Amino acid sequence: MTVYNDQLSQYISDTFAAQDEALRWAWEDTPRQGLPAISVRPEEGRFLQFLVRACGASKAVEIGTLGGYSGIWIARGLLPGGALITLEREPAHAAVARKHFEAAGVADRVEIRIGDARESLRRLAAEGPFDFVFIDAEKSDYGAYWDWALPNVRPGGIIAAHNAFRHGAILDAGDRAAATEAMRVFNRRVAAEPRVISTIFPGGDGTLVAVKK
Repeated sequence: MTVYNDQLSQYISDTFAAQDEALRWAWEDTPRQGLPAISVRPEEGRFLQFLVRACGASKAVEIGTLGGYSGIWIARGLLPGGALITLEREPAHAAVARKHFEAAGVADRVEIRIGDARESLRRLAAEGPFDFVFIDAEKSDYGAYWDWALPNVRPGGIIAAHNAFRHGAILDAGDRAAATEAMRVFNRRVAAEPRVISTIFPGGDGTLVAVKK
């Protein structure tokens, strides 16, 4: 019997993912600055931090910076001396994120690269391999980001992708929205990929996780 619900989600956040002042400010300030209120939830952020440290990551990539909330969690999970490169298309978003990184004390571990993610990734390949990649951007581009991440993550490294559930829409046969269809295809593709061990963490909106063999 499945018992997971919003109350248990809150229990995880309260017990394991309590936000300090910097995280809380980043969470609350992001929508105040006019950015979409689509940051990962605290329990999801803690899970990202857990994954980063579990795989011993010192080189991480995030595709989709937004206000920097998830980036703070990732940066805090890095090994000493580690670095996160986070990619953001919108300069205004990057400016907001930069303030949040500074307030959280991780600015020295985070580099924001502004521009089209596909072009940024093409240049970034020369700096790999990487230990951890987090995908949280346009759902229609998830397949392309996966195509980049899989060969550019080391064996034992982790690729994670947010919104695997699309707020439950992936189970709604009547929902034919492009983003929902893209996520259905993406989930099936990763599940069938023999070069990784994968699953979905069901907290929040679902985070697909793949460990490279």
